[in-house]
Amino acid sequence: MAVLYLLPAYLGETSPKDIFSPREIELLHTLKFFVAENQKSARKFIKFLCPDITQSELSISILDKRTTEEELEYLSQPLKNGEDVGLISEAGLPCIADPGNILVSWCHRHDIRVVPITGPSSIILALIASGLNGQNFAFNGYLPIDSNERKKTIVNLEKVSRNQGSAQIFMETPYRNQALFDDLIKYLNPKTSLCIATNVTLPNESIKTLYCKDWKAKKPNFHKEPTIFIVQA
Repeated sequence: MAVLYLLPAYLGETSPKDIFSPREIELLHTLKFFVAENQKSARKFIKFLCPDITQSELSISILDKRTTEEELEYLSQPLKNGEDVGLISEAGLPCIADPGNILVSWCHRHDIRVVPITGPSSIILALIASGLNGQNFAFNGYLPIDSNERKKTIVNLEKVSRNQGSAQIFMETPYRNQALFDDLIKYLNPKTSLCIATNVTLPNESIKTLYCKDWKAKKPNFHKEPTIFIVQA
């Protein structure tokens, strides 16, 4: 029976190779069929981890948020034929802030085994390094772009955190980091904790948790850098 392997990708091109499981390197050398959100970046990652692989022998199908049911049936054809397939995320673990869950769901409906492979997740790594509640937390993806909607969301997340004692995790497109930070400082209670985790696993990694009132005196340098934000009231 075919297997869908969930293969973590690096969080940046300077990620250390030793954060990846030897099992993943072994699988990359045996798999011929892959599914990814972007073919070019998937091939780049495979070359990063296994430079000896002949790229022309690989078949990489695209799965993104625009993938239709018809396209899903097409890209899942190798699995139907009994071929193992690797699902590669753009960054970190597949299916977290990633559309790969569509294929995983298809596999469960068609009785195809799904095997997750150990690897980095900026969301989980940021949480465990934040000092915030790792027993009660929620990942909220991206916050609204519209300023009024974003304000409502920030205030609501703080309210949920206060009522539940939970850590609320979210992210932003890197070039909008500063705008989000400014809104967090503006709308959150001064004594609400805010963790800013930038370039997780990279050489210039920075993970810091402070009260919002203390962040006001700081100037985080994270423009255009991948960043995870965590709030706990």
